[in-house]
Amino acid sequence: MRNYILFDDDTHHRLRPLTFTRPVSEIRLGILTIRQKWELYLKTTVSYKTEVHLQEKYPIVLSSENVFINASFLPDEAITEQINKLKPNEAIKAGGKLIAVCLAETSSDFNHTLYLNSAAEIQLTSLSINYPEHIFLFNKQALIDDFTLITKGRISAAVPEGTRVLGDSLFIEEGANVNLATINTQTGPVYIGKNAEIMEGALIRGPFAACDGAVVKMGAKIYGATTLGPNSVVGGEVKNCVIIGNSNKGHEGYLGDSVIGEWCNLGADTNNSNLKNNFGSVKVWNYADADFRDTQLQKYGVIMGDHSKTSINTMLNTGSVIGVGCSIATTGFPPKFVPDFTWHQNEVYSVFQLEKFWKTALEMMKTKKTEFNDEEKRILEYVYSISRKGY
Repeated sequence: MRNYILFDDDTHHRLRPLTFTRPVSEIRLGILTIRQKWELYLKTTVSYKTEVHLQEKYPIVLSSENVFINASFLPDEAITEQINKLKPNEAIKAGGKLIAVCLAETSSDFNHTLYLNSAAEIQLTSLSINYPEHIFLFNKQALIDDFTLITKGRISAAVPEGTRVLGDSLFIEEGANVNLATINTQTGPVYIGKNAEIMEGALIRGPFAACDGAVVKMGAKIYGATTLGPNSVVGGEVKNCVIIGNSNKGHEGYLGDSVIGEWCNLGADTNNSNLKNNFGSVKVWNYADADFRDTQLQKYGVIMGDHSKTSINTMLNTGSVIGVGCSIATTGFPPKFVPDFTWHQNEVYSVFQLEKFWKTALEMMKTKKTEFNDEEKRILEYVYSISRKGY
């Protein structure tokens, strides 16, 4: 039986700060993570070939015949069929980017660049994420695809009395609690996960997903395409955003065209701009080049790494990149790039002291009934160490 491994290529560096703390395959896009999508298409479990500091938490499993798949590609029927056709020592690529290689024998020292020249070039329409903005740009299609994938042949729980639904593309998992909300599925499907809660007066336009345990607060205004990862809490106004999971934006304030990692907390009335006053192209910080990159996009909100926090009334500029483990409490705009583990308070910048950071991380994770363990700590220590060296 074939063994499947999702590998990270240089895309991993371009997707920082989100991928400082996870493999590419653990990014959520649509309802599912990339790994979960591949497991459904391949009908088996997969493992990881990722950065050294992540490999302990996300281990690799090897067998006598291993198929390494580029984690930046989103699966569909076409790409899965091409991968299943591979024979040992065959590889495929698209647009000069390795998609997959089948190896009869291998070790954990797999290097994807060794197979690029010999790989057969194929034509594909499958989506591939290369930069953080692709997460919110592709989220609409991913929500539609995932909704079809995980609800096919299943029956939704009943719509509670008093909830107004437009259209017929609503799926509610058993255990979800939906109260007196207005849900418009004419603009895209809406998925409500197990033990998720949609409070009274919430206004939701699809495509939208509230994953398991997510909460939409009273009176929230949610525009598609938006994903609330597991155990996330959202209020205020949200549009075209992905919250990977376990993060809070529980109060008023606007969040648009953005991606938020895990264990983040956005204080009341935190607002981000997603459009420049001159309607010009947005430049954002690119970790791979250690410089700003012109995205050629008119709308771009904020990319926020894991464990970052904002105080009440925080203002985030168009195209902001907030690193891992940051704390922002300022009356003005913070810079468009806030390096990892920065403590930014009233225009004073300092390095977040690790002992204080550990305590905050521990308390935050306890609120989601999750343990802050040594494995997680070692990952964050690595990010801290290289951020101090300037990456």
